[in-house]
Amino acid sequence: MLKDVLVIETASVLAGPAVGMFFAELGARVVKIENPRSGGDVTRKWKLPAEDPYATVSAYFSSVNHGKEHRFLDLKDPASRTEFDALISKADVLVSNHLQADAEKLGLQPERLRSLNPRLLHGHIRGYASDAARSAYDVVLQAETGYIGMCGTDGEHLAKVPVALIDILAAHQLKEGLLLALLQRERTGKGAYVEVSLEEAALTGLVNQASNWLMAGHVAQPMGTLHPNIAPYGEVFRCADKGRIVLAVGSDAQFAKLCDVLALPFLTTDKRFSANTARVSHRKELSEALAPAIARMAAPALLAQFQQAGVPAGAVNGIDQALATPAANRMRLQQVIDGKATVRISGNAFRIHNE
Repeated sequence: MLKDVLVIETASVLAGPAVGMFFAELGARVVKIENPRSGGDVTRKWKLPAEDPYATVSAYFSSVNHGKEHRFLDLKDPASRTEFDALISKADVLVSNHLQADAEKLGLQPERLRSLNPRLLHGHIRGYASDAARSAYDVVLQAETGYIGMCGTDGEHLAKVPVALIDILAAHQLKEGLLLALLQRERTGKGAYVEVSLEEAALTGLVNQASNWLMAGHVAQPMGTLHPNIAPYGEVFRCADKGRIVLAVGSDAQFAKLCDVLALPFLTTDKRFSANTARVSHRKELSEALAPAIARMAAPALLAQFQQAGVPAGAVNGIDQALATPAANRMRLQQVIDGKATVRISGNAFRIHNE
């Protein structure tokens, strides 16, 4: 789809490389530039204890570096800079994530790059919207933008989202900006500078929780898997076979179907549970009323009944189970990098059907 597009990637870690892989998966030629003085992208060394300590790639690095050419260039070295400039002069897209203070040292100032290639689309990821000099780390941003404050089970037992969610949100924002810039360039012939901050990307991800505060003064609190606006939604129950299921009942009609499956029709006429607002206020009592009926059935059989009745529910799977599904198997990508067989899940989850 993008076979004639040349993307240069000087970014490292997760957000920028995820953007580069997005283009690579769509057929673009992606050249990843890595610093030989530091041993390349730092995530090459971010290994689990079970990984080969002598391999030059890690599972983390492999997750977002599929389909790229890996070229080691020291952008502070004149010869390497000349090679880099030759690439930039032919490139369609550059993806970078350096600190502002390093732009001149690396020759990555937008004005200089534009002079080399006026049609270049330069996508840049910075950390903070109002402080370009500050380094950004996902866990710090999850803390500062409210995620950790509303994750976990209570105020003393906080948690972070166990993937670098802020990086992923920023990568999606930059992909969208660059695709729009490509469309604009088709119409005008002009390049563009597209900038995304991790901080602002994190804030966009707050969506309904942000509006809960802005409109209703509600500060999201750690609730584990629960939802502040809906019940039973996020409640986890143990079944007779020790399997666990989660409910996502979002309407009174779905609640009535849930009660029918569990042979608990009287709950629908109980004033504590007859409407969603009441269920939210009495969710602990509701869970206690549902748990014994759920505990009498094995998870697969119960989930089959829920699906047939139109009750939103699912199994609580480990990542090993999640990656064994037909959908996950279809999304697997494999590649040999530096002589090591690597595998990851595709970064793209859309399909375009041309009729």
